[in-house]
Amino acid sequence: MDLSNAYFITGTAYAGKSTMVRLLAEKYNGIQCEENYHDRYPGELDPAEFPNLTYTRDLQDWHQFVRRTPEAYAAWIQGVSKECEIIELRMLPEICAEGKPVFVDTNISLETLREIAAPGHVLVMLADPQISVKRFFERPDKEKQFIYQLLMEEPDPEAALENYRRTLELLNSQEQYNTFLNSGFPVILRDEGRTIEETLALAEAAFGLK
Repeated sequence: MDLSNAYFITGTAYAGKSTMVRLLAEKYNGIQCEENYHDRYPGELDPAEFPNLTYTRDLQDWHQFVRRTPEAYAAWIQGVSKECEIIELRMLPEICAEGKPVFVDTNISLETLREIAAPGHVLVMLADPQISVKRFFERPDKEKQFIYQLLMEEPDPEAALENYRRTLELLNSQEQYNTFLNSGFPVILRDEGRTIEETLALAEAAFGLK
């Protein structure tokens, strides 16, 4: 598996990963593997192999999706990430074979990245864990607004929203943040006082592109 032209960005939500992947791909005439690019996987997913990724595909009542306990929801997200890693590793060799630099907003674990990524080709971007909890529904993307609408349709919307917030706290824990922070890879911390161009310069420096 030759992934020597792949540049991986991992980390926490709201840290700017998607923006950096897009800008780097544009600047270096590269290929952008944006958030959830694994959704373009051409094969049919087998529920026996991918039970977490096919959970929503086969879901009959979406309200069950938001009624899960925070623990069950967090376990599902962790399972999704592991299954996404499998698909990414199937897709990336063909993408990299095009010969262009490939910039990846990735679900691949830190452990696997240490094994497959070229030296200097992994960057961690982090935001305060509470940002994801407080600002989750501020983003206009359809998925988040769909979840918000489901919560508002529950018999007790405030209780449903609070249950979901506890889920977000589990998913964006300080422990997870510290794991990324101490991974040994270069880290860029979210800074509201820094411009996008300045963050791009930091990402380029981390990858040795300038």
